Amino acid sequence: MKLYHIKKSNIDKNGKGLYATRDIKEGTKIINYVGNIITRKESDENPKFDNSKPIYLFNLNNRYDMDGNVSWNTARLINHSCSNNCDYEGTGLKIWVTAIKNIKKGEELTCDYGFSYDSDYRQFPCKCKSKNCVGYIVREGSRWRINKKFKKDYRPNK
Repeated sequence: MKLYHIKKSNIDKNGKGLYATRDIKEGTKIINYVGNIITRKESDENPKFDNSKPIYLFNLNNRYDMDGNVSWNTARLINHSCSNNCDYEGTGLKIWVTAIKNIKKGEELTCDYGFSYDSDYRQFPCKCKSKNCVGYIVREGSRWRINKKFKKDYRPNK
C-alpha cells in the first residue's frame, strides 16, 4: 500500500497535494523524486526554467540537475511549507522524500523547497500559513533576512 494519495491541496488552492494514507514514522522513505537528468548548462539555457513558471528542478551536483516536471513524477505534487514534515535526501541520482517528523494519517506531505534569498524572492509567495511562515518560499536558513527586513521575529519551528 502506498504511503500517500493525491487530492486537492490545502496549501495550493488551485492544485493538488500528497496526503498520508496512514501514520508515517519519522525517517520513513515515502516516495522517490524522479525525472530527466539534464546538465546545468541545459538548465541555465532552457526557457522552460523561467521563474515565472512552475519549476520542478532539483540540483543533483555541480554538473547535473533533475527535471522533475514529468507526468510520472508524483513527488512533484508535494507543496512547500515553512513547517515542513518531509525533506529530500539521497546521493547521486537517487532522491527520496523522507519524513522528518511523525506524520498523521490525512496530513498533507510538505517539503521546504530551499529557495535562496536573493533579489527574486518576492516572485515566490508562500501560502503555507504555518506559524513561522515569512510569506515567501525561502529556505529556513535565510528566513531571518526577510524577518529582519520586515522587523518580524523569526523562530524556527523545530
